[in-house]
Amino acid sequence: MLPIPEILAGGPPPPGTPIGRSREGRELYGYRFGNGPRNVSLIAGCHADEPVGPAMLDRLVCWLAGGPADGPLLADWSFRIVPHANPDGEARNAAWTEGRAARPDPGVYGIATYLKRVVRDLPGDDVEFGFPRGEDDREARPENRAIAAFLATGAPYALHASFHGMGFAAGPSFLMEAGWAGRAQAMRDNLRRKVAEMGYQLHDVDRGGDKGFHRIDQGFTTRPDSQAMVAHFEALGDEATAALFRPSSMEYVRSLGGDPLTIVSEMPLFLLPARHYQEDKVRPPAIFELRRVADDPHALVLELLKHGVAPMPIRDQMELQLSYLAEALEAVANPG
Repeated sequence: MLPIPEILAGGPPPPGTPIGRSREGRELYGYRFGNGPRNVSLIAGCHADEPVGPAMLDRLVCWLAGGPADGPLLADWSFRIVPHANPDGEARNAAWTEGRAARPDPGVYGIATYLKRVVRDLPGDDVEFGFPRGEDDREARPENRAIAAFLATGAPYALHASFHGMGFAAGPSFLMEAGWAGRAQAMRDNLRRKVAEMGYQLHDVDRGGDKGFHRIDQGFTTRPDSQAMVAHFEALGDEATAALFRPSSMEYVRSLGGDPLTIVSEMPLFLLPARHYQEDKVRPPAIFELRRVADDPHALVLELLKHGVAPMPIRDQMELQLSYLAEALEAVANPG
């Protein structure tokens, strides 16, 4: 359904439609494609230290804009796309991303500059968990209000995808709507084969429902949920942090009606051997030791060899994100 090599070969996207401005005044852009009966919403960059999703969506937008408006894909589907949901965070992380993912041959990210320069929004500023609680929620970030209004124009949706990443993990992982697990077995089987064919292992950690993450099967868990996040911090006695969570993009899209399949991709910037991964942690504590040698390239190389860390090629991350999207489109078109 999606010609992935052709999409990955694309260049920068054409100008989009301005849909609002960020806190710091940067423009947010949205794109509309297609006239099909099934609506799809795609966003990326909610977490500013996860730059591969936006670059992938830029390429997808370029490909969609360059194709025939009456092609079979756009006759069957209607797309609303926001490639860069957090332009302020993107700017703050430019010191280590250096626009690399947008290059024709993006290569890999450098771990030294990543560890030294990475910046992530804290709860309350998290764009993924910052969508308005209702029409009168003026305290939500302007980015979230703008994206929510833009997506509302295409509702209800059959599919929503939010493309994310991880700093360190044993391999790719995939999150999905719990209610769709029984209707998307082929999607999961096909993605597992794809990951293996590309020479990777899946990040497969059972978090036991923590923050809404329930393992479905190998490499797949349910997507996170704001109420589960709230419950997690309330159980820790941290009422202040619990109060900061708003609906995720997945929850917001589902609030617009229908029964959409909602998915989240998680692609690691840096791969860690599974034997070093502690199942009760999101990230292995040993990785944080690397920060102390980030300014010493020789010492950093020795630490990398010690921990078995290797960067994941950016192109491979994008290929798996597009593969997930392609399989999700097929699952929605032919559930079961």
